[in-house]
Amino acid sequence: MEKREDLRSILPYLGVVVEGSSLQWPSPVIEPLKAISRGPGHSGIQSGELLFLAISDLRHSLSLSSQRLSASASHGYALFFDELLSTAESTKWFAEVLPALANLLLLFPSLLEFHYRNADALIDGVQTGLRILNSQQSGIVFLSQELIGALLTCSFFCLFPTSNRDAKHLPMINFDHLFSCLYETNDEKMENKIKCIIHYFERICSHMPTGLVSFERKVLPLEDVALCVTYPKADSWSKSATPLCHFEVHRSGLIEDQSKEALEVDFANRYLGGGALRRGCVQEEIRFMINPELIAGMLFLPSMADNEAIKVVGPERFSNYTGYASSFRFAGDYVDKRDVDFIGRRKTKIIAIDALCGMRMRQYKLEYLLREINKAFCGFFYQSKCQQYQRLFKGDGPCGAQLDQGIQGSDSISRSNRSVGLQEARYVSVGTNEGIHGDEQIGNSEEKGGPSLEHQYDVGVVTGNWGCGAFGGDPEIKTTIQWLAASQDRLVEALRPFISYHTFGVEALKTLDEVSEWILSHKWTVGDLWDMLVEYSTQRLKGETSLGFFTWLLPSLSAPHDRHD
Repeated sequence: MEKREDLRSILPYLGVVVEGSSLQWPSPVIEPLKAISRGPGHSGIQSGELLFLAISDLRHSLSLSSQRLSASASHGYALFFDELLSTAESTKWFAEVLPALANLLLLFPSLLEFHYRNADALIDGVQTGLRILNSQQSGIVFLSQELIGALLTCSFFCLFPTSNRDAKHLPMINFDHLFSCLYETNDEKMENKIKCIIHYFERICSHMPTGLVSFERKVLPLEDVALCVTYPKADSWSKSATPLCHFEVHRSGLIEDQSKEALEVDFANRYLGGGALRRGCVQEEIRFMINPELIAGMLFLPSMADNEAIKVVGPERFSNYTGYASSFRFAGDYVDKRDVDFIGRRKTKIIAIDALCGMRMRQYKLEYLLREINKAFCGFFYQSKCQQYQRLFKGDGPCGAQLDQGIQGSDSISRSNRSVGLQEARYVSVGTNEGIHGDEQIGNSEEKGGPSLEHQYDVGVVTGNWGCGAFGGDPEIKTTIQWLAASQDRLVEALRPFISYHTFGVEALKTLDEVSEWILSHKWTVGDLWDMLVEYSTQRLKGETSLGFFTWLLPSLSAPHDRHD
């Protein structure tokens, strides 16, 4: 066990130790956990105040006392369990739920051992064991829902070591800041965030789910890599002959409530989860509260670079909610009825991509347009079709393109030249799995005669105002960028056959239906729309227009190739 590289990478962040050939809690921790597992009659824990004292004792037994918790955490635990919960809820929690969580902690080392014993055989040729998925290293981790429950229980008891997490660019994972923020703000949204987490614990303690969840780091290499598409430069987007995919506009509804099998976009912070375990309560943080298994990824996924995205498949939803930001409220139990794939994951696919923040006028510069479109492309792209993309991005080297801040010769690219790459792509086979990682290699089981993990040709993208709101992005630009990125993954076989866009009532997108319908009716390609976006952005930077992109585009609607003459 101790020789496993994956275990060695994560062990300093877990709290458990290797004794001989097995994983164990340090011996001083075991008896206190056993006492808690027997109920308040043995442990004496019947309040939030006493719970936090027990947490402090457990941390001392793990030699974590020097790694101080948030100053107000003790007050937060006491406030929630002793004042905000009803007497009946509090009594049930300490009599039933807390003992069950202590039992889960006692099982934690054996759950980890079982995980590692089975990790190598889970999917042929794919490393799936729990480990730090470092930046610029694509890879995937599969966790059972029971193991995730144990990990999140460690977070609740604040048992994860934190001293080296900053150096690894890992987000905080213990719940002390969550409870501290509750006390410091006395904010209803914080109370309701915690209610979602507490409800999750109640659910798994009454009936432990048995599925799997996968966490994958996706990388678009900046250098040429055999049989992989690399970071496309601006000229590649201009040359693309890929048709734009179908575009659906939704004026109401939520991304997580969509019924089609699709990638659901998480408007992420570069640190996965953002402010989920602090004061944050917007799109990403809410998703982490209603699907708490997402929090487990914060343990082992360092922050994302510009050429990276994180994909999570299978997280179960446990809570209903209403509101947003300050009006967010827990609204009771949610029964997740999503189908599962052949490996046991719910067919919920969440893609975390982080937009640039606070760019103002700089967002119209080509280098930042390129960063944003490639970030979305990294999230949406299905790497195993890379040989088709090599032909589609013809002229950029054997494996796509490298990062380039400039655009070269876009004005000379005609429709006829663009169509060459698309026509050639029709006849390119997928080839081997060399250079393919994670979920995409697993998906190739269908090509080998095995069961398909997901029907890639039917999986679209469901998204909304990514990078807007507090991040300050231009909604019209960000909408267009996501459409381009989703379409570029479409290819001939429609890998991303549609983008389903939720406007959330943003005024700037009131003409989105008209604009998208016009563009589709005139059969624009990715390259056509990209060139128009670049032209508009150049004018915006020079002060030649102050119009929004759609308003600028509508009066000048003409065959896009005319603009290259």
